Amino acid sequence: MMRKYELVVIVDAQPTKEEKDAIMKKVTDAIAKVGGKVINNQVWLAKQKFAFKIKRRIEGTYYIVNVEADPTVVIKMRQALDLIEDVLRFEVIKID
Repeated sequence: MMRKYELVVIVDAQPTKEEKDAIMKKVTDAIAKVGGKVINNQVWLAKQKFAFKIKRRIEGTYYIVNVEADPTVVIKMRQALDLIEDVLRFEVIKID
């Protein structure tokens, strides 16, 4: 049973747009590889200062990724995203 999820991904704000696009390509490829379907991928906040350092970074770019996936795929998706070093943080939220 496919459910809808919203994924918030934070990457470093310093790389160029092309480098950030390559990072997000890694993210979408990882989601597809474990069985998820990426519906939409867009920048939410282009350059946001953190309240505290995350992996020695002080600013990040926030992306919203809408995903359709089976609930069992979400665990695999989290594990795959943990392995991408360029992703500073992420959070998966189920949409009702």
